[in-house]
Amino acid sequence: MNEEVKFPPKPNRTKFKIKLGITAAILAFLYTIAFVFTGFEVRPSASSAWHTLERIFISPFFDADVRAKFPELVGYMLETIAIAYAGLAVASILAIPVGFLAARNMTGGRLSYVGKAILNAIRAIPELIFAIIFVAAVGIGPYAGVLAISINSIGMLGKLYAEVIETIDMSKVEAIKASGGNRVQAMWYGVLPQVVPEFSSYAIYRFEIDVRASTVLGIVGAGGIGFPLLLATQQRNWEDVGMILYVVVIFVTLIDILSGKIRKKLV
Repeated sequence: MNEEVKFPPKPNRTKFKIKLGITAAILAFLYTIAFVFTGFEVRPSASSAWHTLERIFISPFFDADVRAKFPELVGYMLETIAIAYAGLAVASILAIPVGFLAARNMTGGRLSYVGKAILNAIRAIPELIFAIIFVAAVGIGPYAGVLAISINSIGMLGKLYAEVIETIDMSKVEAIKASGGNRVQAMWYGVLPQVVPEFSSYAIYRFEIDVRASTVLGIVGAGGIGFPLLLATQQRNWEDVGMILYVVVIFVTLIDILSGKIRKKLV
């Protein structure tokens, strides 16, 4: 017996088209008002954009006074790297207990939520805000930059550490406990060997980010090469700005290459 095939009714798109038309009309009206009542006056610059770019990227190689500042700028960059390293050294250690607290397979549900809430609160605040706070608290200098980098890095490293801990093979931990091992032995022989390589890899990767962040933190007085960069920009010394940018690019590239090779050996 042949049954009649019933097709589903075609959707009524009339309401959708009406809503779409009304939305498009409102947006067109708002854009028209914005373009009509917004002034687009462009103030002419004393020098052309090409001239400014030439002063930043080409003139530093031909200006003897700017080239003479290269060793001094390298010193500022080394200070920036030292700030990033010191902040990371503190963060990579302090992030471990917070990471274990945030891992569900280590502490359970409620404590895990507490640990993740702490990490989320830290990551929600940019390191530049931390730098401003610490500059006001401890004064201008590298110490404020180290504190800002360390606090901000704890938030990110703690999150990454927690994710690594949650993916470990718990059967090894249970085997150590079943054979009579205590919690410390289970942690030392069952958990740490699984997480230490990835912990180290993430810490090295974070160091690359902290070097870039430390460059910016100097703008608010947290030490490093950021302050001379701000000073040169405010004074329109574009040749000095260009030389500073070249120094930053060279060191950041070298750090990226070295850290990439180290991470490949660790993981």
